[in-house]
Amino acid sequence: MFYYLLKYVLLGPLLRLAFRPRIEGLENVPASGPAIVAGNHLSFSDHFLMPAILKRRITFLAKAEYFTGPGIKGRLTAFFFRSAGQIPVDRSGKKAGQVAIREGLGVLSKGELLGIYPEGTRSHDGRLYKGKVGVAVMALKAGVPVVPCAMIGTFEAQPPGKVIPNIHPVVIRFGKPLDFSRYAGMEDEKAVLRAVTDEIMYAILSLSEQEYVDQYAAVVKAEQAAEKKERRFPRAPLS
Repeated sequence: MFYYLLKYVLLGPLLRLAFRPRIEGLENVPASGPAIVAGNHLSFSDHFLMPAILKRRITFLAKAEYFTGPGIKGRLTAFFFRSAGQIPVDRSGKKAGQVAIREGLGVLSKGELLGIYPEGTRSHDGRLYKGKVGVAVMALKAGVPVVPCAMIGTFEAQPPGKVIPNIHPVVIRFGKPLDFSRYAGMEDEKAVLRAVTDEIMYAILSLSEQEYVDQYAAVVKAEQAAEKKERRFPRAPLS
């Protein structure tokens, strides 16, 4: 109930008015039945814009930190995500990833749309990063199509760290569904999972026209943070 209240009354109309998103390829999203919508992730506002324009309800796997933040802001954020039916995902390790896959498969088993960002985190610089194979595992195990999606302009509208978005044109572009039925029963093959994931990321890249980085975003973020720390607090030379 709260999901549809947000979508049609509280948040959806406001988002459409503020961002005036241009939608392309919406007919590529199946009108019924289970499917995965896999997109790039440039901004916190992505969580709201895509559900606002889709005709069907979509459930996202959202990072667990959105549900455990401190203070009033943290409680409000957690309330929003829970009320909107989003699923918290612990990103701390392999076992946590298995839980996320199980939760995602549960959504698909009910014939619903599942939203996922294969990069695993927001892009900190607007580039598209290497995808994690969880999306491939779910697509093959559930036997569902994957609809690639590109969010364009949301990085400029609300870059990392910015609370109040800028007024900036946004395009939401959906590609044709990707069929991976040729890999049925091969969801335990690492090479197959990598190939499926790379095909999904290439489809997203073709839609978004971003610069691609063949590394995981989280790894690059950690390396850059370490370099920044080293510049601020350089190690004393050994005597």
